[in-house]
Amino acid sequence: MSDTVSAQTSSADLSRLLERQRAAFLRAGPPGAQQRRADLWRLKAEILKRRIEIVRALKIDFGQRSERESAIVELIPLVQSINYMIRHVGHWMKREWRHVSPYFRFGRAWVVRQPVGVVGIIGPWNYPVTLALVPLATAIAAGNRAMLKPSEFTPATSAVIGEIVQAVFPPERVSVVMGAVETGAAFSALPFDHLLFTGSTAVGKKVTVAAARNLTPVTLELGGKSPVVIEPGFSMTRVAERMAFGKLTNAGQTCIAPDYVLLHENDKGAFASAYQAAVKKLYPGGYAGSADYTAILNQHHYERLSSLVRDAETRGARVIRMGSDSTADHVLAPVLLVDVTPQMAAMQEEIFGPVLPVQTYRTLDEAIAFINARPRPLALYYFGDDGTARNRVLSRTVSGNVTLNGTLLHIAQDDLPFGGVGDSGIGAYHGKEGFIALTHARGVYRQGRFNAATLLQPPFGKLAAFITNFLLR
Repeated sequence: MSDTVSAQTSSADLSRLLERQRAAFLRAGPPGAQQRRADLWRLKAEILKRRIEIVRALKIDFGQRSERESAIVELIPLVQSINYMIRHVGHWMKREWRHVSPYFRFGRAWVVRQPVGVVGIIGPWNYPVTLALVPLATAIAAGNRAMLKPSEFTPATSAVIGEIVQAVFPPERVSVVMGAVETGAAFSALPFDHLLFTGSTAVGKKVTVAAARNLTPVTLELGGKSPVVIEPGFSMTRVAERMAFGKLTNAGQTCIAPDYVLLHENDKGAFASAYQAAVKKLYPGGYAGSADYTAILNQHHYERLSSLVRDAETRGARVIRMGSDSTADHVLAPVLLVDVTPQMAAMQEEIFGPVLPVQTYRTLDEAIAFINARPRPLALYYFGDDGTARNRVLSRTVSGNVTLNGTLLHIAQDDLPFGGVGDSGIGAYHGKEGFIALTHARGVYRQGRFNAATLLQPPFGKLAAFITNFLLR
């Protein structure tokens, strides 16, 4: 069964583990569709077997996290994603026939997707189960071996992940590497055949530099300030309910959480009232000690978020606090920041918490310009029924995925790619796009007995000249 490598493992030991997997991959060759489906079934069965352990570990790591929410946002997407891969991996593996020029009409051309070999996966702390095991399942569906490094900031959950992998796979197939920053740096410097990282933009840049030394292809799932554009006069009750869900799930510690709102200056008061009502409806019992509300992961992040609020208040924002905090338990109640300015820290940094700034605009073009003046976000949300206005926003901005008249739910669509652009990421995965990202498109051409190329070989004569001039038309 799979080894779980300790935090003290040296770079040399990590390299030996990688070489062990690569040698096993070359020796065995790519697994067939039946083997891949069987591996995914066994992974799913072990996850379901340990579902209680998983949600309890998450609660230990966060201090306060709803077990029901953990099942909804961690386990359901994970299991459904695995189910989707099981259903479709056989089709994804089939050769894809390609067009052959008439001049080579007796030949045939096709593309096969071959596994790249050994995939490195670095998981984050905010959704430590889903964002570690969905990439792992994708690597398996693509026929690869994998080394997985879960987050050191969620040790209880990472330990359960290690146990799950150990129960399902031998170490030459999948291994879990535990460790802190030094281990992560050594891990990202390994010459993987592909490296998939989920985390902050700052760390993603370091991972990219480390991978570049080995020419390792990367898929980076990062973050950024995902805007919400609200059409003038749209139903604020409808917006607020869906915004509260998207912003406060996992207490806002979500890479695609709505980061700030862009709405017409005449709708500011209506939105503030509707949002407060929507939040109260979601959490009628308050926050500290709540069975439904999640704490901020640790004191460091709690203080960072509190600092964003203080900075905004000092610079003139109207701060609407919707409950009491618990510093001891790092529980931060929802906060609305009204009358913000671009100079405030909350409008410059990714928030990653239950703090929501509200930025106003006078014209839709002003809102579009505001988005385009900043790094490209991982998600964009638009609320409105005016098709012309909506299409203008979508065509004039660039982002990762989009949800219209809602939040977050694009990530639950297994047949959509998930990924950012620019500062919010490189590449995409989920579903078929994940399979494509972790395989190599190998083009194959089988030459026929007769083709035009035989007429373009030495010794060159008049016929070769005629054909050359004909093909250069």
